[in-house]
Amino acid sequence: MEKPRVLIVDDEPDIVESIKFRLEIEDIVCLTAFDGEDALMKAKREKPDLILLDVMLPKINGYKIARMLKFDENYRNTPIIMLTARTQLKDVKLGKETGADEYVTKPFDMESLVELVMKHLGDRAQKAADR
Repeated sequence: MEKPRVLIVDDEPDIVESIKFRLEIEDIVCLTAFDGEDALMKAKREKPDLILLDVMLPKINGYKIARMLKFDENYRNTPIIMLTARTQLKDVKLGKETGADEYVTKPFDMESLVELVMKHLGDRAQKAADR
């Protein structure tokens, strides 16, 4: 079985690199994007098993990306975990309405994020970890 693949989307390279480093320890293949346009292109081309998605991105924001992917039958079942500094209840509600499966606010605890990723990857992550 192939290793699970996660697309990490954030316009802050330090955040992307730290998440990538930690997920690779779990034997997860990480794809990265730093703006909304690139994220949408990579999501459609690479078909990741899960997407970690910032809300405030250049070109296309995370809400629009989530909505576009969740309304496309090819990506409807791809879990999306939003990572954002937007902490107001209306932002969380909008995130869920646009298709986010989880909404994690920054700053976040890395180990809690990894647990959430593993939970959503389910069997795929477990089989990769067992190798």
